[in-house]
Amino acid sequence: MILPRYSIYAAFLAAAGIPIYIHAPKFFADEYGVSLSAIGLILVALRLIDVVQDPILGRIASKLVSQRSVAAAIGSTGLCVGMFGLFGISPPVEPLWWMAICLTLLFTSFSFLSSLCCSRGGGQARELGPRGHVRLAGWREVGALTGVSVAAITPFFIENFTPWDAFVGFSIIFIALGIAASLAMHSLWTGPAPSQNVNWSGIVLDPGIQRLLIVAFFNAAPVAVTSTLFLFFVEYRLAMPDLAGLFLLIFFVAAALSAPVWSRLSMQFDVKNVLIAGMLLSIVVFIGTYTLQEGQVFAFGLVCLASGAALGADMTLLPAMFANRIDRIGENSSLAFGLWGFCTKLTLAVAAATVLPSLEAGGFRIGEVNDDNALTRLAVLYALVPCALKFVALAVLVGRRPERAIV
Repeated sequence: MILPRYSIYAAFLAAAGIPIYIHAPKFFADEYGVSLSAIGLILVALRLIDVVQDPILGRIASKLVSQRSVAAAIGSTGLCVGMFGLFGISPPVEPLWWMAICLTLLFTSFSFLSSLCCSRGGGQARELGPRGHVRLAGWREVGALTGVSVAAITPFFIENFTPWDAFVGFSIIFIALGIAASLAMHSLWTGPAPSQNVNWSGIVLDPGIQRLLIVAFFNAAPVAVTSTLFLFFVEYRLAMPDLAGLFLLIFFVAAALSAPVWSRLSMQFDVKNVLIAGMLLSIVVFIGTYTLQEGQVFAFGLVCLASGAALGADMTLLPAMFANRIDRIGENSSLAFGLWGFCTKLTLAVAAATVLPSLEAGGFRIGEVNDDNALTRLAVLYALVPCALKFVALAVLVGRRPERAIV
């Protein structure tokens, strides 16, 4: 029962990740009139804070061996309070500043819990035997994708099928998930201490780690861009805002269902080659999104289905490759995953800080009828930019270095 519990906890953490970038920009723009450029600047500013705090949080997590349960409880509380403050109450101060305060608490708690969980997970994976990292990553990423799926569609479900306020209900459900995940994980925090005879130079100077981090950045960037722009694309380019929840459900359920398949394929074939196949599938499928026009429900549904299935490979195999590399070079897993977490989170902030101002600079306006130039820019940013970023990640992954350097 160890793996399912990690899966539940991963769902809790993931529900506070990508969904924030799906919902928060449009929520604060629609409800409080905050400009897209201001939101983008706030998000990237918070990531600059992470440059300082993430290594510190990773180091703290690596030392809290006997106090992991208490530390996890504090972190979970911070995550829930940040989420409820963001969506559950009206801002008591200027909305932009309130957003910054809540996101700071939320992101800090998320970073700490991620490092803590990965630190313990590294030890558990070794206890699972051969390919333990792949098995654990498979369960963890299925849970993460499930959490993302639920968090992404919950506001739409509440809005259409209940009398509750969509985002107040969302924040309450998130808190309930946090309680359930904390109870499931409680007895698993106890375990041997991770290796302490390491430092950051041992991690960042390793060629395999360097390459995997570069791949992770450019591979996560497409999801960051599409997550940030998804609701805008569905509402203004396709003119189907009522179907946004359904499209998100198709995408993330496809990703969650495909993750075990990719994991199983990686046990039968080379992990790197399986990941390359998934990345190629993602590019081939998603590039056609640029041509979609208003009302093309079926075509966009197919894109969501196929691209979600391709995402399952990214979410399952790349973290497993990173964890395996860390284990092979004998480095501290919580410190390494603190860096990994910062790298992947940075993509979301960079995406928001670049595509939102670019969209606004192109004449795009919330709540107004946008002209063809603004909608074309939206399509380019949503469809073509992610494919270009994915291609860069693919090029780095297949670069001419011995495979043993990264796997």
